[in-house]
Amino acid sequence: MLQRIALFSVLLAAPLAAQRAIRVNLGTVVPSGSPWYEILQQMQQDWKQISGGKVDMRVYAGQSMGDEVEMLRKVRIGQLQAMATTGIGLAQIDEGIDALHIPMLFNSYEELDYVRDKLAPKLEQRLADKGFVVLNWSDGGWAQFFTKKPAKTLDDIRKMKLWISAGDAKTERLYADFDLRVTPLTLSDMMTGLQTGLIEAIDVPPLYAMLDGSFERAPFMTDIKWAPVIGGTVIDKKTWDRIPVDLQPKLMDAARKAGDKTREEIRKLGSDAVAQMKQRGLTVVEADRQAWLKEVEAAYPKLRGVLAPSELFDEAIRLRNEYRAKK
Repeated sequence: MLQRIALFSVLLAAPLAAQRAIRVNLGTVVPSGSPWYEILQQMQQDWKQISGGKVDMRVYAGQSMGDEVEMLRKVRIGQLQAMATTGIGLAQIDEGIDALHIPMLFNSYEELDYVRDKLAPKLEQRLADKGFVVLNWSDGGWAQFFTKKPAKTLDDIRKMKLWISAGDAKTERLYADFDLRVTPLTLSDMMTGLQTGLIEAIDVPPLYAMLDGSFERAPFMTDIKWAPVIGGTVIDKKTWDRIPVDLQPKLMDAARKAGDKTREEIRKLGSDAVAQMKQRGLTVVEADRQAWLKEVEAAYPKLRGVLAPSELFDEAIRLRNEYRAKK
């Protein structure tokens, strides 16, 4: 009798287990209520609707799961299953991403989109080889220098203590090649660093500087697009493989649309942010772009193979030149 009861319990539990939703905890450093967050929330709802509740995504925003290095660690130990991250997090998985972060390589979003679209299959395969599936690509605008004092040249930046994200050894090496003095801090400590003088300069997109108020502590913005802030949403491949095969293309399509919407909205908001900050006290410092470019491009040979693998570094430049030749 007891054996029959046990067997019945197993049979009863089987369909219940089959109906149990696949949980996808997604971490991101973007603030709750921000445009990035709202789009992730919509993606969460889309996945629930598409899957009929079979995939249960939860978004944890505002560094509630730590910075990007910490979130990646949590994905690897199973506390998170996905993350919406900048290139800092993506490059922690595979350094090939940094081919899109070559300083001053791009003049426009059109150039960036062309190069990224061409490189995407290779980059996605490299990430897949490391156990991650790319759900979408996005970006957060152009990293620009916000400083406590006006900075027209790289020499001006060299006189300041520049913030970099704690644990981002690649950026630390990159800036060492430009003889920049860096102070690693977590993103959550960046504002405190500006307030106390521990740091005097940051390189973030204008929209981020406006949303977190850091421009009020570093009220001078150098008018140089240093590098694009690449972003993307990735999911642990083991979790992705648990999702029914018939649902995967539909969920991927919803995620790609979310990435497209993010790029469209953030790019417009980024332009608007500068105008709004100027009304609130930001000073835009005009710089000689050609002088900056001459110095930065002279460092490319040192960055090749260090910032990104040589073949991807070279291909990014070749594709950028290919796009310009078509215009």
